[in-house]
Amino acid sequence: MSAKPPRLLIVAGSDSGGGAGVQADIKTATAFGVYAMTALTAITVQDTRRVHSVQLLSPKIVCDQIRSCLKDIGADAVKIGMLGSTEIVAAVAGTLKQHARNIPLVFDPVMIASSGKRLLTRDALVVCTSKLLPLATLVTPNFPEARALAGMRGTSRKSAETAGRKLIQMGARAALIKGGHATRETVDDVLVWQGGVETYGFPRIRTKHTHGTGCVLSTAIACNLAKGESLPLATGRAREFVQHAIETARGLGRGQGPLNLLPPG
Repeated sequence: MSAKPPRLLIVAGSDSGGGAGVQADIKTATAFGVYAMTALTAITVQDTRRVHSVQLLSPKIVCDQIRSCLKDIGADAVKIGMLGSTEIVAAVAGTLKQHARNIPLVFDPVMIASSGKRLLTRDALVVCTSKLLPLATLVTPNFPEARALAGMRGTSRKSAETAGRKLIQMGARAALIKGGHATRETVDDVLVWQGGVETYGFPRIRTKHTHGTGCVLSTAIACNLAKGESLPLATGRAREFVQHAIETARGLGRGQGPLNLLPPG
């Protein structure tokens, strides 16, 4: 019998276009040799141009999925993406606190879709900061999300460090502030953790095909944590994976296309 693979539980919404959400998460986990399980929070009708509509699932169904996966197969890491409502946030936080307290948890606070559609209510954001942040091994906001979570302004590297430290003060064990929304020639992601501050700088790729970047990055980090890697190493390898996936994007769709998560060949 072959060795069992690392296991990842993904709590997120579905993207019918396949570029983000659980579809992108499963593809990413497969690329890293990690077994993916899912607890769907929402069904979204979307393509590379915009999110057309969203149907949230009931908090009970979401949490039943989580419990079922953890009780049977178990997990070596958990990734949280789109949650959508105050009720789902509170229910997921309570379930994970009870059943996954000692499992590394990567929280990607999906607030606004690439198209600009809001995917998390302001009330739900408050519950995220009070109930989910204290469970997070790592929270991975972009600059706008970090400002919303930490109640700050600014997009400089110093601002990113400050936001990361504030998110840790609010309960997260570490914070990765993503720099994709800045305008510099490099994309600088800043990791603030118990070991200090790490910066992952990569040349900015001038392309519109970046749909699902945040989902892929947070899932890739979670996969590496599931393998037992340290947080800085897990983040660095995940960031390299994302850079390559953007560089080799296949140009799918008429709008903001997905990354290339297909195997070589």
